[in-house]
Amino acid sequence: MQELAGKVALVVGAGSIASGIGNGRATAITFAREGATVICADIDEKAVDETARMIHDEGLRASTVQLDVTDFEAVGRTVSGVIAEHGRIDVLHNNVGINSLGSVVDIDLDEFDRVMRVNLNGAVHTMREVIPHMVGNGGGSIINISSLASLQWGGVSYAAYYASKAALNHITRTTAIEFAPQQVRVNSILPGLIKTPMAANVPGLAESYSSQDIEEMWRTRDRMVPMGRMGEAWDVANAALYLASDRAKYITGIDLVVDGGLNVGRAAV
Repeated sequence: MQELAGKVALVVGAGSIASGIGNGRATAITFAREGATVICADIDEKAVDETARMIHDEGLRASTVQLDVTDFEAVGRTVSGVIAEHGRIDVLHNNVGINSLGSVVDIDLDEFDRVMRVNLNGAVHTMREVIPHMVGNGGGSIINISSLASLQWGGVSYAAYYASKAALNHITRTTAIEFAPQQVRVNSILPGLIKTPMAANVPGLAESYSSQDIEEMWRTRDRMVPMGRMGEAWDVANAALYLASDRAKYITGIDLVVDGGLNVGRAAV
């Protein structure tokens, strides 16, 4: 059974920072496999075109749009275009996120603002535009990709990232309550240590694990997880599929942790 048959899904951040499968790309592919008409949006036109090509190669439906989520007018044009073509948006998936090394003492303040604009404001922009359409259509599902870093110190100096994702969690919860009467469900997913192209390309991340070697960093991260391994982008995509589907029709305002037990394991120590 296709879980999203007949649904229109806007996946924001559907590209990938490098070759391979990141969370957004995996989610766009998964949604398409489950019957959704997928609109893939990303600031990187080449990357999002590659995602659509992968979907088309499976004989499935997807279109693309280049989008900078920090540009509110561009977000409005994108949403209006989707509505004009498809008549509705049933699922909004916000997967855009960047990170930057630095504590509150040493991070450049312009860089701090940039992380907040992308990670927090970007989701606000898309929700602001999509929710009225969902209300008019009798409801919908919004999924915001946060991070386990929103709940705890992750061992890396990520002041802006921590703050932006914690704020995203709370605006997800409060928005969920405000629009629950209109059947608009709003949930967040908090991935833990996931092996993605983004993690491999964060400047200085390997060094923060006392390693100059990416493969050694992967092994260190594997050892940190109670299940003995990092997750993969498909794990996040499958969680998003559940929240997007009618199986989750009575679920709103949750922070769904996808982390192989990392959060509970740390709390138990």
